[in-house]
Amino acid sequence: MNISRFQTDKLIVGTNDVSYVAPDTSPTGSAILNGPVLIGNPSAAPGYEGALNVASNAASQNSLDTQPAYQSSLAIKADGNLTVAGDGKTANALLISGGSSVDTISVIGDMTVSGSVDCGNKGRLASRFAAADASPKPFDLVHPTKGEGHRLRYACIEGPEVAVYCRGRLKESNVIQLPDYWKDLVHEDSITVQLQPIGSNQNLVIQEFNNEFIVIAEDSTNTDLITDLSTIDCFYHVYGERKDINPLIVEYEGNSWEDYPDPNYDPNKVDSDKKNTKDPRFDGPPNTFTK
Repeated sequence: MNISRFQTDKLIVGTNDVSYVAPDTSPTGSAILNGPVLIGNPSAAPGYEGALNVASNAASQNSLDTQPAYQSSLAIKADGNLTVAGDGKTANALLISGGSSVDTISVIGDMTVSGSVDCGNKGRLASRFAAADASPKPFDLVHPTKGEGHRLRYACIEGPEVAVYCRGRLKESNVIQLPDYWKDLVHEDSITVQLQPIGSNQNLVIQEFNNEFIVIAEDSTNTDLITDLSTIDCFYHVYGERKDINPLIVEYEGNSWEDYPDPNYDPNKVDSDKKNTKDPRFDGPPNTFTK
């Protein structure tokens, strides 16, 4: 260790002052360290894994030391902006197959970010986005019957609308009660209903429908409600288009999803916390109209 000949408050550990260019312009209080730095009791000790090895755990104190022991919940706390420039020296431990890649930063554990994140649309996350845009929207899981070594993949139903459905069985009743939130979720004039009799043929027809309930009748020539409900037994599917968000713009000019006319679906144009899915500029009638 030595003190700079040119600055009495400049500490140099090692033989080389990499900050020195005549005249010496390094700030007052500079420290030049030619080797690795260990702070606390890092897991790399007694060796080192990086130029800076930091731990929130304290090193053992000398029995004669009367000062308070070091305690901290954080290994590093930075007040101010950071720039990290990778140099390609560490392999990507999470690379699944093929190619070559490096990790500039590897995070093991959860990370909380209170502001926006710009990842440049690269890496595995971008690949997932691309798969969601261009391919069927699947979910893939361990096979529930065959177990490990086998997979089950389903894909979402796709269509020119943003829709929801309700299904079930109607027995000894002629009224299908829809979820109570449908009145605020679904366009009443977009609803369609399918009925499938169970056990025997039943001439079931839709007599009335809205976004709260469906009324059926057993005879299309009879406008009165059914009196003998014991004869009704059927499966049903009810579909409706959501009204809490703008209708889907099915066809538009462009070369990628980024050209979609509504900017609220592009994180590069509108931050997620400012996204407006009911933007009046893109509102309109439902894609499916049934009245």
